[in-house]
Amino acid sequence: MKRTAFYISDGTGITAETVGHTLLTQFDSVNFEQVAIPFTNTSSKLSVAINRINTLNETSKCRPIVFSTLTNVDFARQLEKECNALVLDVFSAFVKPLESELHQQSSYVTGVSHSQADRRSYDSRMDAINFSLNHDDGASLKHLDKSEVIIIGVSRSGKTPTSVFLAMQFGIRAANSPLTDDDLESDSLPKYIRAYRNRLYGLTIDPERLQQIRQQRRPDSRYSSLAQCRKEVRSAEELFQQERIPYLHSTDHSIEEIATQIIQDMKLERRYY
Repeated sequence: MKRTAFYISDGTGITAETVGHTLLTQFDSVNFEQVAIPFTNTSSKLSVAINRINTLNETSKCRPIVFSTLTNVDFARQLEKECNALVLDVFSAFVKPLESELHQQSSYVTGVSHSQADRRSYDSRMDAINFSLNHDDGASLKHLDKSEVIIIGVSRSGKTPTSVFLAMQFGIRAANSPLTDDDLESDSLPKYIRAYRNRLYGLTIDPERLQQIRQQRRPDSRYSSLAQCRKEVRSAEELFQQERIPYLHSTDHSIEEIATQIIQDMKLERRYY
C-alpha cells in the first residue's frame, strides 16, 4: 500500500515533519511518499498547496494525509475546509489544551522554536557544531579538554553523524576519534585521549554491516574485507571492556537513539533551543 503524506507549515516545517514522520513509522506496512511544503505564509502559497494536494487526491486511489503546523488560524481553517485529505493540525491538538491549562492565549508566532531570538543560546549551539566539526575523526587535538564527550570506534561505525547530531540538537561539544590498526594492535588507547578517559564513549557495529558500509567507500579492498572488519570490531570491543569504557552497538539503532543513550550514560546536559 502506498500513501502520500504532506507536511505543510508557514515556517520551516521541521516540527510538522518530526511529528508526522514519527507517527508514520508506526505503520511499517504502508509505503509513504513524504512531501514537505514549508513557508506557506501567504494566501496564494496556501492555494497552490491546497490545489496540489487536491489534484493528488483526484489521481490517487487513497486520499493524502496532511500534517499541518500553520500558525495563522485563518489559513489553518481554510486548509481543513478546502483540502480533500485527512488534515491533522498538530498545533490545535496541543495548543488548545495548553491554553486552557495555562489560562493564556498562544502567541501563534511562526517559527519561534527555530528562531535566533535568543542569540546567546544560538551562538552556544553554533560553537558546539563548530567544535564537533573541527574535532571530527581526530582532526584536531586543540581544546580537546573542552569536549563533553569523545566518541571512539573503528572507521565507519557511526562516530561522525552521532557527534554532529549531539552538537546540532543539544549543543553538546562532542569530539570523535578513530581506533586505527596501530591502536588496536597495541591493545591500548591512543596517547592523546588517555588523559580524557572519563569522557570516552565507544561505538561498535556488526562486522557484516560494517563490511557493507566500507564496501561502498572502498570496494574490494583490505579495508572493506569481512575478515578485516571482524578483526577490528573484535579488538575494539576487547579494548572497551579492558578500559571499562561504556559502549553501544550502533547497528540497529538510529542516530537519535544512539545520541540519547550517550547523553544518559555520560550524564550530559541536554540544551534545548
